[in-house]
Amino acid sequence: MKLIHLSDLHLGKRLNEFSLLEDQRYILAEIVRVVGEERPEGVILAGDIYDKSMPSAEAVELFDDFLVRLVRQNTQVFLISGNHDSAERIAFGGRLMMPSGVHVAPVYGGQVYSAALEDRWGTVCLYMLPFIKPVHVRRFYPDAEISTYTDALRTALAQLPADPQARNVLITHQFVTGAQRSDSEEISVGGSDNVDAAVFDSFDYVALGHIHGPQQAGRETVRYCGTPLKYSFSEMKHIKSVTVVELAEKGSVQIRTVPLKPLRDLREIRGFYLELTNKANYENTPREDYLRAVLTDENSIPDAMAKLRIIYPNLMTLEYDNARTRSRGALESLEHTEQKKQPLELFAQFYEKQNNQSMNAEQTQFLRDMIEKTENETEEDA
Repeated sequence: MKLIHLSDLHLGKRLNEFSLLEDQRYILAEIVRVVGEERPEGVILAGDIYDKSMPSAEAVELFDDFLVRLVRQNTQVFLISGNHDSAERIAFGGRLMMPSGVHVAPVYGGQVYSAALEDRWGTVCLYMLPFIKPVHVRRFYPDAEISTYTDALRTALAQLPADPQARNVLITHQFVTGAQRSDSEEISVGGSDNVDAAVFDSFDYVALGHIHGPQQAGRETVRYCGTPLKYSFSEMKHIKSVTVVELAEKGSVQIRTVPLKPLRDLREIRGFYLELTNKANYENTPREDYLRAVLTDENSIPDAMAKLRIIYPNLMTLEYDNARTRSRGALESLEHTEQKKQPLELFAQFYEKQNNQSMNAEQTQFLRDMIEKTENETEEDA
């Protein structure tokens, strides 16, 4: 049984105000090509299909075309929603699409949707659990002790009628403790979204979404496939790919990756302004890539961003790295920071500014608990 594992398409995403739709259209076509060459029985999409819960019409059209092209490859598609998606919008029309081979996990309602594939070794059971929080599970199991994300996953998965003798695959979208994050991911307060990988021990393969760098989480068969494109400059060194999973008899799982080459790469150029604008230096470089420029000049260059964009049209950010900025312990950015600051960080900065001292551990924990409680109450009222 061959499966292709994908996640975190983030269709409709903008990076530093640059639309990535053209790049996403190109990489989806590359994925369709890989599917055609690999001929898997199933394609897994482990959440964060869109970058926003209310995606643009262009993003929806792009995903619709992608699904049609996958179905034409005579493969089954298994799709769940992630934390960036609206579970209700993703699930819409799921029952109508099922006869076409597109299996969409419904909004979590206390049970986990499942599907099955057959091969010469028997049945592969695929369990599809969309992104959930403790509040989602407590709603259906009020008597269970559910205070953490691990508790929520353990309770939800305990309801599965899984046969331990069968080959069981879980598709879910969560942050497993120890996974390496990137700047483009949404981070919960104080790491409260951590899930212990031990809750997945009974599954032969766990297809994870949420983390943007391809990696295993604990054991080799609990895996993030990563995004198909680089969505922050912290991902510049990532090798983006699709993950190919092959299950033979029970206990035999082979995993490999197929690299994806983007339409435009994400990279950094660094040096003195005169070096970066010297024709001999730039004429043989891919100037259409998305770039972060780091100038090492000691003095600021007037209108440097506008001047550099004449040569590098997709220049996204400009920073300085020199004696002045190094003395401050950080690069001086001329653009807004990529990573969104979380409420806890913002309040901590405000507190320090007002009191000339940082919050102590007890204050930090109190604030973390209050923010988490407010988020959960907001969801329960929604």
